[in-house]
Amino acid sequence: MSNALGAEDSSVRLRTALAVGSNPDPVFLEMLVGRCAVEPDFFVRDMLSWALTRLPPEITLPRIRQELDSERTQARSQALHTLSKIGDKSTWAWITRGMLRDADDEVARTAWRVAVVLVPEDEDEEKDLADELVLQLGRGDRDVQLSLSRALVDLGDVIKPALERASASSDPAVAAHAGATELLRQNPETGFDVALDEAKRVVALAPERAAAAAAAASAGPETPETAEPAETPGPMEAAKAAEVSEEADC
Repeated sequence: MSNALGAEDSSVRLRTALAVGSNPDPVFLEMLVGRCAVEPDFFVRDMLSWALTRLPPEITLPRIRQELDSERTQARSQALHTLSKIGDKSTWAWITRGMLRDADDEVARTAWRVAVVLVPEDEDEEKDLADELVLQLGRGDRDVQLSLSRALVDLGDVIKPALERASASSDPAVAAHAGATELLRQNPETGFDVALDEAKRVVALAPERAAAAAAAASAGPETPETAEPAETPGPMEAAKAAEVSEEADC
């Protein structure tokens, strides 16, 4: 079984993981956990996690917790992914701020997702998580930002105050990401790329609008002397006005 999980052909590894999960036996625990840390194929890794969920949680969870402290980034990421699949709320305490801020994008993305799954249904806990997650706004490439936006939106309306604060950030990347996430919160059907483009446009226009408002405020109200004279109507406009006046008199 160990040789089959390490076979060169990914389809062989996939079938082996499926077989192990279909016939769960605690004897395979170490083998499955060890393979999660090095398996290069996404679909095989997902099947390995599924096989782990088939084992009794009382033996699986303590072993997975050890992987959360691994030096291997993939081991940490896959352990977090497996926790999200098991969905045991008691493991919420295992999700640390360090995981949510992990320097490795894949670990952080998985931590964001599992945190939203495991957070207790308590408004204060959810607000605290939202406040922590918005600290990562503007991070990484498009896929990383999409993962964070999805995690935030999944928290629900509780994220609105945190997003409002972030949208006022002096960092345009943070402000735009916050704006895009708010658009997704309001309408989950909006595409992320569309929302982000719109948010970037709003952020880009904000300094111009602020400058225009400041200029108007400093100029003060218009006086008759400073106000521009009304445009004098041309011959055609005067003729039309006369016609309207005549019709009204009739």
